Amino acid sequence: MRAMIVDDSRATRAILGRILQELGFEVVEAADGRQALERLADASPVTLALVDWNMPVMNGLEFVKAVRQDPTNDGLRLLMVTTESDIDHMVSALEAGADEYAMKPFTAAVIREKLDLLGVTVQEGRS
Repeated sequence: MRAMIVDDSRATRAILGRILQELGFEVVEAADGRQALERLADASPVTLALVDWNMPVMNGLEFVKAVRQDPTNDGLRLLMVTTESDIDHMVSALEAGADEYAMKPFTAAVIREKLDLLGVTVQEGRS
């Protein structure tokens, strides 16, 4: 399965990428929402996207809205992974079409738990 990490922080992309690869995902990265939309169009099917809120060019909320407007992305699971801890931000993200919400800082266990909640199958024993 393929997962996309959309975050302007190279360090965060590396950490999330390592977690996802240990769970058996092939990882695609993007530094902002616009780049992520381009990669979604170019890449073979992506099952999951982990999306930061605060990014230049196109932020995470704008990305979520754009993804949900395109019916070809109907099966894509969206997990916001962000420092935005305000309940209004969480509600806005979920209303826009995010499937789940995790706050930074996160642990590998939190990411695995969120993937379980999303029903995304991961390889057992690879964590």
